[in-house]
Amino acid sequence: MSTDRRPASAEDPATPTAPPPQPAAEAPDSGEAGDAEATDEAAGSDEAGSQDGGPGAEPMVSGRDGVGESPAGTTSGEVHTDRTPAAEPEPGPDADQPDQPDQDGPAEPGADGGSAEKGEAAPALSEAEAELAAQKIERERIARRKAERQAPVDAGAKLSGKAADLLAAVRAVESGEKPSPVYFDEAPTAPRKPAAPAAPPTPRPTPTPAPPAPTAAGIEGVRSVLARGGAPEALAGPAATALGEDAAEQLAHDPWRLLAVTGVRPTQADGFARALLGSEAGPGDERRAAALVGWLLEQAALKGHTALEAPTLESALSQYGVPDPAASLEQAIGEGTVLVFHEPLGPPVAEGEEQPVRVLVGLEGYALAEESLADGLARLANTFDDPADWEKAATGPGADLIRAVSGHGLVTHTGGEAARAEPLALLAAARDLGLRVCLAAHTPAQGAVTVAGLLAGTEGPGRDADGQFALDLLVVLDAPQLDVETAAALVESVPDGARLVLSGDPGVLGSAGPGRVFGDVLAARACPQLVSRTPDPGPIGELVSGVGIGELNQVDAPGKEVVIVPVQGAGEAVHRAVQLVAESVPRAFGIPADVVQVITPGHGGSAGTRALNAALKERLNPGPGRFGGFDPGDRVVHVPAPGRAVPALVVSADAQGLHLDAAGARIVVPKERVESQVRHGWAVTAHQAVGARWPAVVVVLPGDAAQALSRDWVYTAFGRAERHLSVVHGVDQALPHAVAEVLPKPRTTRLTGLLRALAASAQDQPE
Repeated sequence: MSTDRRPASAEDPATPTAPPPQPAAEAPDSGEAGDAEATDEAAGSDEAGSQDGGPGAEPMVSGRDGVGESPAGTTSGEVHTDRTPAAEPEPGPDADQPDQPDQDGPAEPGADGGSAEKGEAAPALSEAEAELAAQKIERERIARRKAERQAPVDAGAKLSGKAADLLAAVRAVESGEKPSPVYFDEAPTAPRKPAAPAAPPTPRPTPTPAPPAPTAAGIEGVRSVLARGGAPEALAGPAATALGEDAAEQLAHDPWRLLAVTGVRPTQADGFARALLGSEAGPGDERRAAALVGWLLEQAALKGHTALEAPTLESALSQYGVPDPAASLEQAIGEGTVLVFHEPLGPPVAEGEEQPVRVLVGLEGYALAEESLADGLARLANTFDDPADWEKAATGPGADLIRAVSGHGLVTHTGGEAARAEPLALLAAARDLGLRVCLAAHTPAQGAVTVAGLLAGTEGPGRDADGQFALDLLVVLDAPQLDVETAAALVESVPDGARLVLSGDPGVLGSAGPGRVFGDVLAARACPQLVSRTPDPGPIGELVSGVGIGELNQVDAPGKEVVIVPVQGAGEAVHRAVQLVAESVPRAFGIPADVVQVITPGHGGSAGTRALNAALKERLNPGPGRFGGFDPGDRVVHVPAPGRAVPALVVSADAQGLHLDAAGARIVVPKERVESQVRHGWAVTAHQAVGARWPAVVVVLPGDAAQALSRDWVYTAFGRAERHLSVVHGVDQALPHAVAEVLPKPRTTRLTGLLRALAASAQDQPE
């Protein structure tokens, strides 16, 4: 798609200034462990003279071939983006894998890589940890393999060079400076092996509470084992938290269990094992293979997969030097380390023929969550027997949705931002009819509780004596953001006879956690599906709607609702973004700078969130960063759990921690968690922004972000703007290419198959 350039309008009188020299480029990264998807190239920053890139300069003009215009003084033609080739990873299976730089979960609470003081007990569960425990209440782990275990060993030598490298790697992932490795970006090819039909799923075990926090004695035992193996003793707390009360015994017997700690790589676990076991530690060790199977599945979960096909997993094991991947996988399945599933492919075959299946392997927690979710959705869809006559209430834009919900226990609703009016109309009608209703959203929204707050019991209607929500109708907005564990906990809490509506825009980025809940429910066609006919209004709505179908259209923007600002390097991109936020948008539209949001693909790089936030802070709220890098008045995002980004302002800090104001709610982040849970928030990633909207949005696309772009990323980022959208455009033809060709990465999940099987089973049962 060509880009036509014309001289800028003279309506914006601002006098531009040249961007300051930029430091050497930082390799882009994805931010935090537990979040995932695509890659940035490292790019050199260039200094360029700039013209004012404000909204008064370059409105989009219809009838032209490009996506916008260049400022005055630029030459008609292509945008020239200077690039420095990205550094290639070291060869071999342990080279860092590219990670999509758009997820934002920090390290899990309690795994901050900090040293645990001798004899110090673990802190009490925080609200975020309690929330995670509530979401995972359905999980009960299969008993770990019992074998002869060695007693804890005495502490040995001090921290070695390799140990220091290991600690640095762990901290890099946990702090967001380096992405965790990511695999299985492409959907694995389904093997069509004939196999016996899968047996009916076994009944779910009774869920058990989350394990208690590790004791001081347990941490001390782990510390001594780590020291003996040359690993940093600071990992004692995270390892004890990840492995449980017998963590020291587990590590002494099976050093590769260290892979359960966020940020530890297989090569580092191999070194730890060699230090403890000597020549006994080899690439074909059964313990190593079992740990690698679990680790690879956890890495796949970071990319959204709840399971992997067996051939894909065997291929990954071979890359890590496992001599017989198929035998190792079979052993892991036999010992209960992982579960195996046979999912039928295609329509049922005639009697006597073998049904083609794909063989899936998954971790027990995600398997139970997906099965629990399927059972819960089927329960709501099939046990609802109280249809009502809501015809009188079925008026206006939500009429079709009201009619569907009146007679069904489970309904899906799809549409853009404007379509949110339809669930709101449904809620109003149901409330007038005397029903107990609740509206839940991924992020704070007017009239809604958050899904996290509803599950944690801090928001919403509360629960009845049976532990279920005291409501008759639950409407969940932002349904694409539901991961499988959150959705399972949510659906399990909806009582029989109640109605559940899952509403959202299928075009936005998917959940930060594993699963594809909304897409799988839509694909299964297990309930009525309402598609909104309400279009998003204005030039921004027209632009975003085109992106959703793979077209980057020229739109009329008479009020300069959409502006394209071409740039030729990361340094100019940062300069223009700051200029737009601090000067041009407030002057042209009267929108204060504190409600203008910058969105960019990654945290790292010379125009990632770190660089942009540093420049924006210097301009909008300069200060020494006396509270762990923050000052009162700083815009931040608080990430209490992976996939949740809560916008807030810094108020103060004291011995308790950093005090934040999140839309009137006070939050105190303990000082030891500030580094991993709080980021500056003038600039965020699209995954952090999903579910929220701002009066004005500046999307920054530096040249080194070209490989990170996809249709759903662009759709999400552009769709966050209400009144004005500026695109700082340095990726040239990569933008229209991403919109037209780069589809969302598929996720391997089981939910669609489970729902279809349950629906078929219900139809086969006699009435």
